[in-house]
Amino acid sequence: MATRLTGEPVNYSRVLAADRLVRFAAHLALNLILTVIGYRLAYELRFDFATPAEQSELFWLSLPLLVVFRFAAYANSGVFRAQWLHFGPQDLLRLAIAVTLSSLGFAAVVHVSHLSPGVPRSVLLIEWAGAILLAGGIPLISRALRETPVPFIKPRGRRTLIIGAGARAEQVLREARQGESCTVNPVGLIGLDGTRRDTTIHGVPVVGTVDELPAVCARLKADLAIIALEPTDLSETRRVVNQCIAGGLEFKTLPSVQELLDGNPYINHRRNEQLEDLLGRPRVDLDLSAVAADLRNRVILLTGAAGSIGSELARQIAPFAPARLLLLDQAESDLYFLHQELSQAHPGLDLVPVICDITNATRLAQVCAQHRPDYVVHAAAYKHVPLMEANVFEAVRNNVLGTLLVATTAVKHGATKILLVSTDKAIRPSSVMGATKRIAERIIFGLPNLHRSGTDFRAVRFGNVLSSKGSVIPLFERQLAAGGPITVTHPLVQRHFMAIPEAAQLVLQAGSLPESGGAITMLEMGEPVRILELATKLIRFSGRVPGKDVSIVFTGLRPGENLIQEQTSQLETTVATSSPKLRISQITEPAGTDLVQGLSRLLACLDTGDRNGLLRTLCELAPECVEPLARHRSVPDARPEPRSHRRDSGAWQTVLNTRQPAWRERRRDEARPAAPADLHAGERREGLECRRKEARAGGRRRTDVGVLLPAGSTIHRAGGETATAIADHSSTASRASVS
Repeated sequence: MATRLTGEPVNYSRVLAADRLVRFAAHLALNLILTVIGYRLAYELRFDFATPAEQSELFWLSLPLLVVFRFAAYANSGVFRAQWLHFGPQDLLRLAIAVTLSSLGFAAVVHVSHLSPGVPRSVLLIEWAGAILLAGGIPLISRALRETPVPFIKPRGRRTLIIGAGARAEQVLREARQGESCTVNPVGLIGLDGTRRDTTIHGVPVVGTVDELPAVCARLKADLAIIALEPTDLSETRRVVNQCIAGGLEFKTLPSVQELLDGNPYINHRRNEQLEDLLGRPRVDLDLSAVAADLRNRVILLTGAAGSIGSELARQIAPFAPARLLLLDQAESDLYFLHQELSQAHPGLDLVPVICDITNATRLAQVCAQHRPDYVVHAAAYKHVPLMEANVFEAVRNNVLGTLLVATTAVKHGATKILLVSTDKAIRPSSVMGATKRIAERIIFGLPNLHRSGTDFRAVRFGNVLSSKGSVIPLFERQLAAGGPITVTHPLVQRHFMAIPEAAQLVLQAGSLPESGGAITMLEMGEPVRILELATKLIRFSGRVPGKDVSIVFTGLRPGENLIQEQTSQLETTVATSSPKLRISQITEPAGTDLVQGLSRLLACLDTGDRNGLLRTLCELAPECVEPLARHRSVPDARPEPRSHRRDSGAWQTVLNTRQPAWRERRRDEARPAAPADLHAGERREGLECRRKEARAGGRRRTDVGVLLPAGSTIHRAGGETATAIADHSSTASRASVS
């Protein structure tokens, strides 16, 4: 309820009702006039405009009866609700049915009533045809006048070529003719082949084929192309895009129906051509019934939930109604926004945002003890290759120690399935990041205690994803927005790309396939794409010319990078699965005892700050590694990194007010107590917990984190909190079963 300037209230509902009533009355009056004119015209045509007096009298007697039948049919079929400016074939068909039914009813009543001398049958037939012509022709003419360009007036908007000559092209043309806000002026249609040449749609001719696009563009002086092909014609779309690039023509694509339903209600609001459409990969059409059954009613822990892959995994998991979805990450802001997004999209879903560092053993144990996750999707990792080359300690701490703690803590609290999100850079790794992810794979498949737990361990490898935070695409877009130059490491460098939603769907499908249990699954990445080609296309998409408007600069390969990323190695064989997009990588993992000893050395180097020892142990734990990482195999021990410059900075000595001896010295100095009489050799061999009050201090097999972290070493936790790893089994804080 509003108020007029005079202070009186205004009831807008009444105003709108009055407006609708006026419109309906006008429509009713117009149809009444057309009905009278059509009926009278039928008499005049029948009697050559010399209608006898008795027939004129019969006209006036029968006219009210015809109006009643006609208006009843119109009201019942919705003719009165049709908008003339948008009158189309469906409206015309509805009108014809209404006119036919009303004419039949009128003729039947006239025949039964014996109106003398009777309405001539020819009049009835002429009136039927005239009613359809008048009531349907006038709206069609008004619409045609609105959509047809006015002669002798230069059309406004950019000269545009429509790629396609089917229904979607007709939609674009119709939209372009309507309204004053449209900014395109269609000057021609481009067919996929020559079968429709010289035909027209709404007066716009088909002027050539896709192969002739550059020449047609120059002849018609077009500066924009709208691709109006079916969304599934990706091969044709790619061919069209290449021709647009060759002709220096800016192009857009017509949204699909699904995109319109997802929130773009106007065809005139075209989207920019997405780089995903140019990779030559068909859209993923997966059977998600197995994924739904795998995720429904389960408590799912998703680590790295705020990242590019993690957030998309969360979006894909949420619709399948898990009992609870734990979103774990240490990025506060990104996690907050993801939680808000999913809460609005799925209000009935139990979402729990968890701020946690995966290297914080105590916090992980608290989360798992409180929520008891049944299914763990471990996507948290450092993935930026050059950055990890300069930060080796953090790469090992997060990717190796973090995976170890997540896996052992989840198993301890009853997780039945753990899915590791890995990378194709773990195949014959040439970088620190790739080696740490390969070791993470070995941890979940090679540690003896994890194998004895009965948990279903899986890993999924895939390559680069478009538009992720570390992808080259956002970098290129920022450089292009700044005017260039665009930087490419090497003219021959190639990478495999995949859209983020596609990668997330395939990861979840790999987690649900029965044959993927206990194995590494590779996603089918398609053909590799040259980074230089992506940069060139991105420049052309913006309407500029590479090398002229925007330059491309080659900076050289960065540390840890190579020209081509392999998808399989000589040490592995792949076998097909029931999904054509997934293959299983078969590889023989080394013995678990060697893995435990190697991890012990690796984490000891991490604790002491021995960078060279850390790199050398990485090569030992990933023996298939190649250059440049492999050159560290024979690097001698170096002086450890000063503790005052490291993150832990001796915090644990300050807290405990003591200084622990070096790990190897302590192992030599500690006396090994004798085993009690009731401890059988088989129990020691299997690494079972000892049946005595105090745990054994020595020995190679221990069942707590001490087997991997030397006594006195530091475990880092969120907020700078530290704790000392100890070998005493009686201390339960921050322990995880690893051997």
